[in-house]
Amino acid sequence: MVAVAALAVGCRDASRFATHGDRFEGGVVTGSFVRSGIGEGVRMCLTLDTDHLQDAPGTITTSDGMFRATTLRPIPQIWHDPLSTLDFGDGRIRNLVYAASPLPGDAGDAEAQDVMVVVSLMQTDHVEVRVLRGAPQTDAGPPPPGTGRPLFGVFHLDREPGPCAF
Repeated sequence: MVAVAALAVGCRDASRFATHGDRFEGGVVTGSFVRSGIGEGVRMCLTLDTDHLQDAPGTITTSDGMFRATTLRPIPQIWHDPLSTLDFGDGRIRNLVYAASPLPGDAGDAEAQDVMVVVSLMQTDHVEVRVLRGAPQTDAGPPPPGTGRPLFGVFHLDREPGPCAF
């Protein structure tokens, strides 16, 4: 029984995803059905400190300038809520939920509004990052003031040596 418990903990161990001066980098999924408000060729870099997932987990940068070494901000209450055990799809070791602030003007807003960032650590040693904010208006009108335009994008990232080049 102890061996089974140790194996279960080991399977959820995120330490191998620490970047230690490297980065995870990759492009956004190009299909428009899984992308909104993010250009087709946009790339993302992620740094991750797995010793600080609950207080200073890392940063994201995108090639379109929407994010530039933008801090992933933990939401303290999530760590005490069932949302911290979010599990969707096969092959994920762990899913982490953060907030991040795009740079004003680069997200199509005068004042950029926060986005939710879901970081999925995959069994295949790559990372998926989902960036989302808002939803389209049902009347197809513009978003309400102060909400920012809807964003949704899925990025597939692989480990690369060195810091982000953009």
